[in-house]
Amino acid sequence: MRRGLRHSVVVGSHEHATPELADALRAAVAGDVDFSTTARALTSMDASNYRRVPLGVVAPRDADDVAAALAVCRTYGVPVVPRGGGTSIAGQATGTGVVLDLTRHLRALVSLDPEARTAVVQPGLVLDRLREAARPHGLTFGPDPSTHSRCTLGGMIGNNACGSHSVAWGTTADNVRGLDVLTYGGERLRAGRDGQGAPAGLRELIGRNLAPLRTGYPDGLTRRISGYALDALLPERGADVARFLCGSEGTLGVVTEAELRLVPLPAEPVLLVLGYPDESAAADAAAGLLPYGPLTVEGMAADLVRGGAAGLPRGGAWLFVEVDGASAAAGLARAADALDSLLIADPAGQRALWRIREDAAGTATRTPEGGEAWPGWEDCAVPPARLGAYLRAFRSLLKEFGLRGTPYGHFGDGCVHVRIDFDLYTGKGVGDFRRFSEAVADLVVAHGGSLSGEHGDGKARAELLPRMYGDELVGLFGAVKDLWDPAGGLNPGMLVRPEPLDSGLRFPDLPVVGLGREVARCVGVAKCRTEGPASGPGVMCPSYRATGEERHSTRGRARLLHEMALGEIITDGARSEEVREALDLCLSCKGCRSDCPAGVDMAAYKVRFTEEYYAGRPWVRPRSHWTMGGLPRLLDHFGPALNAAMRLPFAARLAGVTPERAMPRVARESFTSWFGERASDRAPALTLWPDTFTDHLAPHTGRAAVRVLEDAGLGVALPPGRVCCGLTYVSAGRPAAARKVMRRTLDVMVGEEPGPSGPGEGAAPPGGLGLAVPGPVVVLEPSCAAALRSDLPELLPDDPRAALLAASVRTFAEALEELAPDWTPPRVGRPVTGQTHCHHHAVLGDAADRRLRERAGMEGDLAGGCCGLAGNFGFEPGHETVSAACAEDQLLPALRAAPPHAVVLADGFSCRTQIAHTAPDRHALHTAEILAEALAQGRPER
Repeated sequence: MRRGLRHSVVVGSHEHATPELADALRAAVAGDVDFSTTARALTSMDASNYRRVPLGVVAPRDADDVAAALAVCRTYGVPVVPRGGGTSIAGQATGTGVVLDLTRHLRALVSLDPEARTAVVQPGLVLDRLREAARPHGLTFGPDPSTHSRCTLGGMIGNNACGSHSVAWGTTADNVRGLDVLTYGGERLRAGRDGQGAPAGLRELIGRNLAPLRTGYPDGLTRRISGYALDALLPERGADVARFLCGSEGTLGVVTEAELRLVPLPAEPVLLVLGYPDESAAADAAAGLLPYGPLTVEGMAADLVRGGAAGLPRGGAWLFVEVDGASAAAGLARAADALDSLLIADPAGQRALWRIREDAAGTATRTPEGGEAWPGWEDCAVPPARLGAYLRAFRSLLKEFGLRGTPYGHFGDGCVHVRIDFDLYTGKGVGDFRRFSEAVADLVVAHGGSLSGEHGDGKARAELLPRMYGDELVGLFGAVKDLWDPAGGLNPGMLVRPEPLDSGLRFPDLPVVGLGREVARCVGVAKCRTEGPASGPGVMCPSYRATGEERHSTRGRARLLHEMALGEIITDGARSEEVREALDLCLSCKGCRSDCPAGVDMAAYKVRFTEEYYAGRPWVRPRSHWTMGGLPRLLDHFGPALNAAMRLPFAARLAGVTPERAMPRVARESFTSWFGERASDRAPALTLWPDTFTDHLAPHTGRAAVRVLEDAGLGVALPPGRVCCGLTYVSAGRPAAARKVMRRTLDVMVGEEPGPSGPGEGAAPPGGLGLAVPGPVVVLEPSCAAALRSDLPELLPDDPRAALLAASVRTFAEALEELAPDWTPPRVGRPVTGQTHCHHHAVLGDAADRRLRERAGMEGDLAGGCCGLAGNFGFEPGHETVSAACAEDQLLPALRAAPPHAVVLADGFSCRTQIAHTAPDRHALHTAEILAEALAQGRPER
């Protein structure tokens, strides 16, 4: 029957069964049934190296819906794979049949009992939502993988997830009380202890095989995740069917509800960071710390800390050890025999260091030289006492194969994560990947370890299970699978009768040139899918947070671009409507550029796709691409006359902008006109950039900046001609136009580019390249500063003038700190609220701004996220709802929570405009305006 099932799916389903199957599911299921190209593309991959294209996706509303979907798929002989957050690293969250998306509707916290310390959850509930609900009661769910902000409880059960606190609180299996499960055959089971929920014949099968089950599993491993946990069914272990199902990777049943154990939060969590000479020394020391009862023992070496080891104790590797109480930490530090140590009790300081560890799964995907590194041997585990010896042998094996990787992980449990620079694009590289996997599997087994210590086996390791368990025990896995799922309909090819580990890779067919290779760097860790209250000051991904739809996340867009490059599901290349629709709600906030651990830059990809999508048919472009995209020219040519023009009937429609927003008014006198009429006896120390927004729409901001800069003793000059950073053209997906504008700007700022024959026409000024205007270039508008610092050199990589100008750019706060270090800013003395501009966060950095606010007595932190206006985005028809939702995510709650006398700070013109539209009772100001007002109150004009 299984062979027939596989044959019908692979050979016949795409051509014949799909429309009929989809119709049958829509008739039977109250939830969402989506067999579209977009849905299939979004679920073809998880966070692994693998790709399996499904027929369609079903998002059931409740357990009855799950049962109905399974019944239809059973009738048509189509396999089913349950999917949570899609962060599985071994390929088990992908499937060729129907994907059950359990995150859309089955995401409730059913109940929480503080006295019993239990919670009942649906499988699509994100872990952090459970932890937030439990925290007021002094409780938490113990397992906490680094993907806690987006992984689901159902996915954690399927993979038996662990996390950094497993040395204290164990794996997910250690924290599950009971499971409601539906089998592919339609049985509803309640799994628990004493054999509760076991299918017919399971108890007898276990009874006939007690000897191999008692002797076939390695000892001393808390992180033994590989294979089925059949030893949990032994009578002396309580015949715990719920525990056994944890880690079964959706191959035996679909969890529809789970009862979980909660644990008390530590009363006084303290982070102790221990420095060691190298990784081996840290690994050797980890096991010796366990008798002291730590909550975590995490390890990483210096080659993972790409930004340098500032703030960490001396050493080449570190153990992050969390304990409950400062005295316990001090005692453990004395016993640790570390090179150096650092004790951190401050929660903010702890979060900053933990963020390095949590981002490691993405950071490790790039080698220090910028090359690609992949999962594939991601998370084996050995007994903690063997970890040092294993890592030394593992490093030698990497060297033998000519590979590089950066191990890190849960050293207290002997569990190691590593991304390796496999060549997964070529036949030779894939062959080396297979040979290395086989060799390292033998190494793990030789050290008494488990092939998987956290993320499960999936396609990556299931083929190697006989090396760990032997043929007899692996044969029992198959027998158990057949009892639970005789039709083989649940996640076939995983764990039992697995597909080859080097089949179904997502890389080999990608074109050598184009976006495909770039978007492949998205490994699916899904930090862009963070929902609910933001964890930290990040930005990514505002459109996903507004819609909750995968296609509007950075990962979702990357998956669609990946499939576009492959050309199998999305067959019309850069004319793909699916990709265009997904990118349409990308605000180009650049948050992914900094917040994505893998460095995906969706704003840049959107520009390139948009240019190709409209290539050869400019009449198809939205009008806003010409009007808002060409805003600098319109303002330069027409100026205040645009105010009257926009009051004409149908003006908004003709301009391609939404009539629901009032257009900003153009100032009667531009900033450059005002500046040209004033006199100053100061020698210029800097060039103030007259960006389009400041020049025509907010000249008062420019005047305020001049007032503050001159108070700091700095003479100000403007460029000797009209300049533009090209931002609006980039935002409208018109990079060719942006390049022309940028080259003209470089001609003004630096001099004409040298001609091919040396000096003469087109030659640079005498003396070689050098700014034609004095000092650093100070840019008041963060988006323009970011465009000059990043887009300019990226769009003109062969023009040395671009890098020169980019290096000269300073933000307002950076200029004051660098050029007037002894200047004392005026005392504002008021709390501050508002939002850090998304480009400021993603490209420029805001450390100087925070220091300036502190010196001026502006107390409080600014919100993260994106305001939602984002230049032309919020003015374009169809974006109104998402734009408002983005503002409501973080900005508007911050404004409402601030006291009435708080100063509202927003350096971006878009941010100030969004605040004016959505919170008209609050008046937002640029930092320069706030300081200028304070100067006016305390110091006379000079």
